[in-house]
Amino acid sequence: MGIIDTHCHLNDETYQENVAEVVQQCLDQGIEKMICIGFDLPSSRKAVEIAHTYPCVYAAVGIHPDSAEDYNEEVAAELEQLAEDEKVVAIGEIGLDYYWDKAPRDMQKEVFKAQIELARRHDLPIIIHSRDALMDTYDITANYTPVKGVMHCYSGSAEMAAEFIKQGFYISLAGPVTFKNARVPKEVAVAVPSDKLLVETDCPYLTPHPYRGKVNYPYYVKLVAEEIARLRGIEYQELEAITSKNACDLFSL
Repeated sequence: MGIIDTHCHLNDETYQENVAEVVQQCLDQGIEKMICIGFDLPSSRKAVEIAHTYPCVYAAVGIHPDSAEDYNEEVAAELEQLAEDEKVVAIGEIGLDYYWDKAPRDMQKEVFKAQIELARRHDLPIIIHSRDALMDTYDITANYTPVKGVMHCYSGSAEMAAEFIKQGFYISLAGPVTFKNARVPKEVAVAVPSDKLLVETDCPYLTPHPYRGKVNYPYYVKLVAEEIARLRGIEYQELEAITSKNACDLFSL
């Protein structure tokens, strides 16, 4: 089994001209599967389209908190339809973002809750974006335990990760775990139980060392996995097997 990038944005305009080339490079480098994540309605449609074009790609659909003001009955109805697609394996990315604060916080919370309920209706896991909003995220998800989902590109403490794991979440780490001074993500990488650990790129963002500052690609997920394996004192192949099994379990791949 190859490694799985559980969170990438092949639907981002960065790859508009070369999606096929990027997917082929991933396959050539042993990336077995990728999940392409929606962040608004157009990108969710695009994620599904890409997933149907490439057998190794799956899709998640959802409205990012930055786009919460775009959420309405029509958007909700189309998300409901998209959630029924055979290549859609999750609702996401959804959550709260108090760093950019592009939508009112009360609105972010309501849109977040609506999409958790959408996921539950379709028995799909949720992919959570939480930036500077961990406690509010935790308080909301506490109402839906046990939760089926993942804290994507997790940036909180190891102690808080343990609390999310108690709710049912997996913890996913991305490029920042490779950064030299990233003390907290490295602590999390060691602390998360093997059966709750996932890896991702969040490409084209958060490019891992040594390519930091350049465009990120799904095949760089191997750099994330290599660093986590080093931190945990295990072989890369073991880390690959652990995280790929977890991804298949959570997303029913």
